[in-house]
Amino acid sequence: MGVLIMEMRLLRYFWTVAEVGTITQAAEQLHVTQPTLSRQIKNLETDLGTPLFTRNKNHLALTQAGLFLKTRAEEILELDQQTEQAFIDEKNQLFSGTIHIGCVEADNSDTMAMILEEFIRDYPQVKFTVVTRTSSYVSDLLDKGIIDVAILLKPIDTQKYESLTLPRTERWGLLVSKDAFLAQKDLITPNDLLDLPLIMSRRSEVSTMLEKWLGHPLSELNVIGYFNLHFNIEPLVERQIGVALGIEGAMSAADHDLLKFIPLDPELKTNCVLAWARNRNLSPVASKYIRRFKDAFQN
Repeated sequence: MGVLIMEMRLLRYFWTVAEVGTITQAAEQLHVTQPTLSRQIKNLETDLGTPLFTRNKNHLALTQAGLFLKTRAEEILELDQQTEQAFIDEKNQLFSGTIHIGCVEADNSDTMAMILEEFIRDYPQVKFTVVTRTSSYVSDLLDKGIIDVAILLKPIDTQKYESLTLPRTERWGLLVSKDAFLAQKDLITPNDLLDLPLIMSRRSEVSTMLEKWLGHPLSELNVIGYFNLHFNIEPLVERQIGVALGIEGAMSAADHDLLKFIPLDPELKTNCVLAWARNRNLSPVASKYIRRFKDAFQN
C-alpha cells in the first residue's frame, strides 16, 4: 500500500497516535479499542516497509519516516476537512432557488412530498411551488415551461418528455355512494359497468385503456358526464347521480362514511411517472431534485 492510496481513516488513526504519543489516549479519542488501533498501526508499518514509531515504555516517538508521514498526513487531512466543509457550505448555504412541481391526484403524491421533504431539509434555501391538477393540465404547464417537473399518471404519452417510472402502482375502480345497491359489491366487472351511469375523465388515453379492459366499445357505456378533479364530483356520487371512474389514490380524501371505492376486476393498475421536458436547460435546483428521484428509484 502506498501513501497515495492510503485510507483516510488509517491516516487519521496514525496522526492521532503521533499527536498524543500513546495508543491508550489515541484509542480513547478515536473511540476504538486499543488492540484494534495497535493492529492498524502495525499493519501500516508493515505495508510501508518501515517503522513509524520507536517504542519507549510509556510513550511512542516518531521515526524519521514517521515524521515525514505525519507532515503529509496533516496536509491530506486538512484538505479533506476543507473539502467536506466546502460541500456542506454549498449544500446548506450557497445552493438556492425555486423548483416548480406539477402533480396529479394519486398515491404517488406522497412520493413527491417525501422526496421534496428530504430535498428541502438538505437545501433549506430552496423554495418550492406545487400545482395539483389533472395529467393533461399539468402536461400543458410542463410544455409551456411554467413548471420544471411533473408527476403524471399513465396512461399518457410521454414520448416528448424525459421520464422516470415510479414503482408504486395506482389501482383503478369506481367511487360509489355507500347507500347505493352497488356498494354491496367488492369488485366491479366489465358486465357491471355496462349498466351504470358513469362519470369519467375526458382524456383519450383513459378512454382507450377502459375500452381495452372492457372488451367493448366505449359507446356501449352510459357515460353521463366528465370531470377532472375528484373533489368536484364527489357530491354527485354521494347523491347517486352517477359513479366515478378513477384511481384509489385520488379518492383518498373522500368521505368514507358516505363513499366507497370498489376496484375493477380484472384488476387494472397503472404507474405514475416523473417527467421533465426534453432538450430544455434545467435549473440546478430542478436537476438536483430529479437526481433524488433517480437515486431512489432508478436501477
